[in-house]
Amino acid sequence: MHTREKPFECSVCSKGFSRKSNLKRHLRMHTKEKPFPCDLCKKEFSLESHLTACLCTDTREKPFECDVCGKGFSQKCNINTHLRTHTREKSFACDVCFKGFSQKSTLKTHLRTHTKEKPFACDLCNKGFSEKSTLKTHLRTHTREKPFVCDMCNKGFSLKSNLTTHLRTHTKEKPFACDMCNKGFSVKSTLKRHLRTHTREKPFACDHV
Repeated sequence: MHTREKPFECSVCSKGFSRKSNLKRHLRMHTKEKPFPCDLCKKEFSLESHLTACLCTDTREKPFECDVCGKGFSQKCNINTHLRTHTREKSFACDVCFKGFSQKSTLKTHLRTHTKEKPFACDLCNKGFSEKSTLKTHLRTHTREKPFVCDMCNKGFSLKSNLTTHLRTHTKEKPFACDMCNKGFSVKSTLKRHLRTHTREKPFACDHV
């Protein structure tokens, strides 16, 4: 049973915490202490999880290359797993919905959509996530880090997908086309809204009518 008791209080802002270790991490937001430095870029972080989220950790040497697509890997054993993305082999099946996966780790992550398990928690706001990569992305909402930069206007983005969408404002690319009138759109959500001009669908009703 969770009582949500928070006996450990911050002496600066009075915020409460259920664990002393969480209070200790929180205090670094006030003291500006950053005890976790990145060995590659020398940038310092107040939390170990922020160090893990540093993009420099992804710049390791990758001497093992896939013969099909040329993608590199830091370990030879990872190539065998990667090759299944080309062969479409899906050896691992979900016991709940029978969906197949090429990697056991991907199946493990998928199972959390059924169990609602969220084992990866943010140190700052305690929000839970089912995937470590999603937590890594979420942390940027706290750090304001925008590692994906546009080569044309230098605007920064916290998500690579947002940069991809933004680039279309420069290239004028419109990959999402309407099946009815062939009008093109740079964003899928804009196409979805446009389709309502054909279907006359009105999904948003006023409560006061």
